[in-house]
Formats: sequence, C-alpha cells, structure tokens
Amino acid sequence: MMRFRLKIAQFNILIAHQTQVSSSKIYRVRCFQSGRFVCGGDQSSSIRHWSQSPTRVFGNRVSRSMKNEAQKALFDYLHHTRTLSFVDAEHISNNSPKFISSLLSKIDTRKEDISQSLTKFLRYNPINEFEPFFESLGLRPSEISRFLQRDLVLLSDDSVLFENFHALCNYGIPRSKIGCVYKEAREIFGYENGVLLSKLEAYERLGLGKPIVIKLVTYCPSLLVGGIDSEFVDVVGKLEGLDIACDWLGRYLSDRKTYNWGSVLETMELLEKMGFKDEKLSGVLKTYPDLVGETSGKKAYVMFDKLLKVGLEMNEIDKLVVDHPEMLLDKSVKSILAALKYMIRIRMEKQFIVRILQQHMKLICSTSLLGPKAVCSKLKIGREELHQTIKEDPLRLFSLASKTTKRRIELDSLDFRNAEKRAFLLKIGYVENSDEMVSALKRFQGRGDELQERFDCLVKAGLDYNVVTEVVKRAPHILSRPRDVIEKKIKLLTDYLGYPVESLVESPTYLCYSMERIHQRFSMYIWLRERDAVMPRLTLGTIVGISNTRFLSYFVNSHPEGPATWDSIKKSST
Repeated sequence: MMRFRLKIAQFNILIAHQTQVSSSKIYRVRCFQSGRFVCGGDQSSSIRHWSQSPTRVFGNRVSRSMKNEAQKALFDYLHHTRTLSFVDAEHISNNSPKFISSLLSKIDTRKEDISQSLTKFLRYNPINEFEPFFESLGLRPSEISRFLQRDLVLLSDDSVLFENFHALCNYGIPRSKIGCVYKEAREIFGYENGVLLSKLEAYERLGLGKPIVIKLVTYCPSLLVGGIDSEFVDVVGKLEGLDIACDWLGRYLSDRKTYNWGSVLETMELLEKMGFKDEKLSGVLKTYPDLVGETSGKKAYVMFDKLLKVGLEMNEIDKLVVDHPEMLLDKSVKSILAALKYMIRIRMEKQFIVRILQQHMKLICSTSLLGPKAVCSKLKIGREELHQTIKEDPLRLFSLASKTTKRRIELDSLDFRNAEKRAFLLKIGYVENSDEMVSALKRFQGRGDELQERFDCLVKAGLDYNVVTEVVKRAPHILSRPRDVIEKKIKLLTDYLGYPVESLVESPTYLCYSMERIHQRFSMYIWLRERDAVMPRLTLGTIVGISNTRFLSYFVNSHPEGPATWDSIKKSST
C-alpha cells in the first residue's frame, strides 16, 4: 500500500506544476436573429439555443431522405467550410438528430434540392457549433443550454476544450460517452495540454490496463479531477491481494450505477468482517458484482440491527450472509426490510419470523411484497386470519403478497420453446420474472442453443465474456446471424483489415452487414490506406455503416484513381 501512496504523492506534485485552469474567464453573449450576427447583448439575458432563434419556421413533414440530406449539408459545412476533420464532422452530423431537425425547420423542405438550400442557409446564417457538438457527445437537448458559453460559437473559439476532447478520443473513450464525462467533470476540459493524458497514464501506472482505465473514467469521471483518489487506490490495493485482481473492475463496472469509492471500500471491509477472505471474497465479488457499487455498509448494518431485534443472533446472521451473500444487495436489503415490516404488522411471533428468515431467505431476497392491508383487502380477510394462514404455511407469504405474481404467470404462459432461450438469458444476467426478461425473450431471435453457440463464438474470438454480455444486451440482433457467418466476418476484420477483435465492442452492428458489402468496403479502404489517402484507424461504423453515396463521395472520390479501383473491386467480387 506504501507503493500506491508514493505514486499518489509523486503524481499530485506533477499535476500541481502542470495544471493551470482559469476559472475567472468572462463571457459576452453572441446570438443570431433573423440570420444576422449580433455581438454583445444584454448580459442578464439567458442563452438561447441557435435552434430557438426567431427565423422563419416551416411546418412541412420531414422524411428520412430529408434528414440524410441535412446530415450531408452539415457534414460539408463542418468538414469543408469549418475544416473539421472527417471523423469529427461525420460524428457530429450523424449524431445530432435534434439539431438536424431544427436545421430543416429553417428552410422550405418542399423545394427539391434540400442540400443546396441548407448549404446556402449555412453560408449566410452562422450556427452555434457547440449545439450539434454537445448533442453528438450524448448530452440530451434539454441539457445543452446550460453548457453553452456566452461568447463561444465556433468550436475553434475554445481550442482547449477541443484539445481535451481529442485527448479522450485518442485514448479510446467512446465519443458518445464523453458527454457524460463533460457533465460530471467539466473542469477536466480546461486542463493545459498534456495534463489529461498524464492523469490517464497515472492510473495505468497503478497496474490497471488501458481498457480498464477507459471504462473507469467513462463511468467515474471524477477520478480525473484533482489528484488520484486515495480511496480508489485503497480499493485497487485490496483487489490486488485477490486472485481476481483489477480485472474485476473492468468486467463489472456499469454505466447504470454511480460509484462512491469510500462506500466500495466500506462494503469490502464489511464482507471481510463477515468472514469472506481471499478466495471466498473473490468468489462473492464475481458472483454478485453489484455488492460493490450499490451496497453501502451503513444500509447493511441497519438491516443487521433489525434482524437482531426480531431474535436472530449475530452468528446466525453471519451464517445467513455466508449462505446468501445476495442479501447484501441493495434490492435485497429493501426486500428483507419490507418482509420484516410485513410480518411485524400482522403480529407474527419472533420465533416464526426467525424460522421464515432462515428457511426462505432466497425467496425473500427475490420477492417484492404488497402490504398486509392490500392483501387483506384483496382476500377479504382480517390480519389475524392472514397471520394464521402464513403461520400454517410460510410459503403463502409469497404466493399471497408477491407483486410479481402476474408477471410470473405471464412468463409461464409463454411457449415451452422459450425455456432454453430463458436459460440462456438468465446466464447472461437477466433476472427471472422481470420486465427486462419478457422484453429480451422477444428481442433475441433464435433457439437458446443457437444463441449460446453464437455467443460462445464471440468469446472464443478473444472478447471477454462480460464484454460480450454487455454488447449482446445492447445489440441483440447480432446473435441472429449463423455462427459460421459470424466467424467469417470476424476473420475478415482481424486477418484482412488488421483490426483487433475489440473493434466489435464499439461497432457491433458490423456483424449485421452482408459479406459482399464488408469485403468491398474493406478492400477500398485498405487500398486508400496504403496510399495515405485516409486516416489509418477509422471505426467500422464509418467504413461499413455509411451510405453508398457518402462512401463514394468521401472515400472513393478522395483519390484520382479511386473510381477505377472501386469498379475493379466490385467486378472481382461478383
């Protein structure tokens, strides 16, 4: 642990010399009215979106082709007029749908040449480039206004922000996740050149791999603010002593949760006190990763206090936790406290409460209960009768009061062929009797054994099991392709294009395109790459996913010999 503390001290001294962020910058308002540029303005007025400026609005219906034309016009403006890189311009134009809609509202879409109309509009009506930029980073349109600065309209007006944005991109952080980073740790976008990269590398020096650091700072941007988080270092120190080491962080961190490293440390220490040491602690963390991240030691102690009051001894509580570690999950804690409250309200004797807790803890953890009043009203019985019913048959507590009974019936009524599929979904983390399970049964196409075979194919290709789990939950349709087709597409990606298999994580829909399209696009891209006519590591979504028109415009026609080569590639593949 001294080694980690020494690294923190050295790193913080380095940052103290490097970081010079100004927090006193004064801004003036720029806004656009009726297409004219206005400087200054009332300092007290609120910043309006460019899309809310009082230009003429047309209420015509917008089709998909119109949106494509608008995206192309915005791309041309950002790439050719404003000289943004191809990748930046493409990402912004393809991932700012709200801004695209506002652009279309400024012109008469009944005219045939929408692209020309928008090009002309953009020439005479400067836009606030930060609006589509922030939207493309994943910020919701309703959040954007509070991040618009008073005298910043062009992305080049804030070169420091753009440099730090590129530092995150180049390190490997997905562009669509950078909006969350900006929202939670805005100050890091004001760092001087090189500071942000040095912070990222400092976490690598703690023994964390680059993929883990990427995931960490994406889900916990506050780690990049100030010096290295000492509580996080203590967590890393504890994990290093276990056989799961720091890989556990990369596998089980989730963007659906927030992480307080003090609470994480508190929970790990609680587990150690409950008797979970070394291999046992590793096993629990692997099986129930949510224990760290959502469980607070304080909540667990509140639950223990309630269990002691109903008659359990501390050694009995220890045994319950060892046998059912899931009872420390936040959801389970709530269910246990609700069950205790239920039984106390119907005046259940303590010895019966203890017996139910010891015999049915797994059921209690997984069941949400209605209140006694609701159950009595539904059954038209009194509390004494309910008390006697549960006393005679404790399982009636769950069958009578469970909130999930309707959902369980709905699941059980599904065709028997879903049994294997349900087993597969349970294996990758879906919860039995949940709304997510019902939805997943419809979204995942194929038999359970086929889905498992295709899933295993991705794992055998070199992707981490938990990474594949996240990817298929995000894009379940990739498992609708036969295994041999998936294998061929992965081979094209790694052996022909020379990309790592991890590229699939960012662009999983690559597996959904035809072999012919993939081979043709890859062949053209490789040809251009060999002549330094394109960037060397464009994403799969850019190479394979863009339309044929845009591929011709921005790839094939980017080289004098491109059209002839493209024709040759297409002829040879037919």
